[in-house]
Amino acid sequence: MITRNEAFEVLKKYNKDPFHIQHALTVEAVMKWYATELGYADDAEYWGIVGLLHDIDFELYPEEHCLKAPELLRENGIGEDIIHAVCSHGYGITVGCGTTIDVEPVHEMEKVLFAADELTGLIWAAALMRPSKSTKDMELKSLKKKYKSKGFAAGCSREVIERGASQLGWELDKLLTMTLAAMAANEDLINSEMASEA
Repeated sequence: MITRNEAFEVLKKYNKDPFHIQHALTVEAVMKWYATELGYADDAEYWGIVGLLHDIDFELYPEEHCLKAPELLRENGIGEDIIHAVCSHGYGITVGCGTTIDVEPVHEMEKVLFAADELTGLIWAAALMRPSKSTKDMELKSLKKKYKSKGFAAGCSREVIERGASQLGWELDKLLTMTLAAMAANEDLINSEMASEA
């Protein structure tokens, strides 16, 4: 299996924008946190690698997101299990070129990725509005207020987040609470990794 460092190098081969690198590191950290919380601690590194690579094609091919990913990942010797997981986070979403992604999330890990991906973007956007610019002092009620405001972080699809919670069989509050906790727990780690890449 590909190591975490190899996966990070593959990510950086196709992604140069710090915003995309930070998002990849955030989703990696959140996925590892969820693996441990949900009883998959032995697979936490694997869950993290899937999170790290999930948007591999987005910077170069935004209109073909999840369609170019298999080609880029195969070129780098990455296994079909990771390719399936990466593509499944676009399930049911019609990308810019008009194709609807039909790779369904099957494993709990894939369902978590689907549910948490968009939400991490919304939580970061909410954190940046706070005086602290941090998730660490954010409360659920303040996150929910931002979530309910349709104009806030409009690019983060509530429909996808809610579909993700439902695929997991969770209430939306559970997904919000856990993803916020995951981000708060890993914020310093993500910031230090971003600083070392700068």
